[in-house]
Amino acid sequence: MTTPHPRRALVVPAVPVVLAAAAVLTLTSSGAAADGHAPDPAFPAQSTRLVDRQVLPAATFGEPVPSGAGIESANGVPVPFPAQPVQGFSGNLVQPDGSYLVLSDNGYGTKANSADFLLAVHRLVDPGTGTLQVAPGGFTLSDPFGEVPWPLTRADRRLTGADFDPESFRQAPDGTFWFGEEFGPYLLHTDAAGRLIQAPVPLPGVQSPDNPELGTATPNLASSKGFEGMAQSTDGRYLFPLLEGPVAGDDRQDLRALRYDTVEGRYRGEAFTYRLESPGNAIGDLTQLDDHRFLVLERDGGQGPTAVFKAVFLLDTSLTDATGHPRKTQLVNLMAVPDPDGVAGELSEDSGFVTFPFTTIESVDVVGEHRIVVGNDNNFPFSAGRTPGVAEDDEFLTIEVQADLSPR
Repeated sequence: MTTPHPRRALVVPAVPVVLAAAAVLTLTSSGAAADGHAPDPAFPAQSTRLVDRQVLPAATFGEPVPSGAGIESANGVPVPFPAQPVQGFSGNLVQPDGSYLVLSDNGYGTKANSADFLLAVHRLVDPGTGTLQVAPGGFTLSDPFGEVPWPLTRADRRLTGADFDPESFRQAPDGTFWFGEEFGPYLLHTDAAGRLIQAPVPLPGVQSPDNPELGTATPNLASSKGFEGMAQSTDGRYLFPLLEGPVAGDDRQDLRALRYDTVEGRYRGEAFTYRLESPGNAIGDLTQLDDHRFLVLERDGGQGPTAVFKAVFLLDTSLTDATGHPRKTQLVNLMAVPDPDGVAGELSEDSGFVTFPFTTIESVDVVGEHRIVVGNDNNFPFSAGRTPGVAEDDEFLTIEVQADLSPR
């Protein structure tokens, strides 16, 4: 989640935004894409299409534990809340039965305002209506065994947004979970019920201003720029946490993706360097397809009419571009997703495209050889990417692509 900032009325002009975004996919006479990336003939842009759109209403609440005492009202939503809002999804693991396991981040954007937000993983199901519902199977994060060596916010050792900011997660073959978080940055390892089973794993040589172990040291990573995305090897042994921002001294467009060995319990160095399209962009998620291919969400910081660049890239670490970085190929332009079947209804009826104009788009998972699911983090109650003055819902787009996403 991004740090909350003052909001103003935003209007989403459907046709102008879609036409401008669609231009990103226009091919020049030489066959080069207008965004500067050569199109891969294996998956032409025009083959992309929207398959499904699912929504979890913004005003969805779970456990009856009050929350939001540290924030101000936004988008007409009264605060504090009588229960925990189900929001801020920064990761999605699609289950074999089609349900979603989604990870909520630290809550409201900072340590200072999120002490009453319980860190949680929720299970969402679609009864067939396109409107998602919270179902049994989720859990909250906790530290009952005292693995965290510094003081926690709650005496019962349930973890809150003042303790950690989890932004990505993966499930290991043994059923345990690994979380990538931003305050440290740390890796967190829990059992299947969300209970920490080892001490937080720091990234050697890298600390943010929010690191609870910083002491008098100088941070070398900006706040909220820790582990945003995290992939997992197909055998489950290695984790590939990806920083959202550069480490001090690195090129502003270069992000480090590390490799962590869960068997040996240590980092094995940097796996690769991800090159942003622009220094002002950020990544939202990282998902591994096979030994050398990954899906990466990259986005600008705009919403509504200020949203210009939101995309899913196919990253191939076995190939390099002209700068020597792993080769990126734009898979989906999220500002102009073709909707020839009218799946999005009135959102696409005038243009044939649906936009995903959200500040934070933070989950991507594979659901078939040619299908992905992309979800936003709605920053409840702060973001309003669809309608000015209205807190945005959690949305999930299922998108068909021409690229074969099955492991090679």
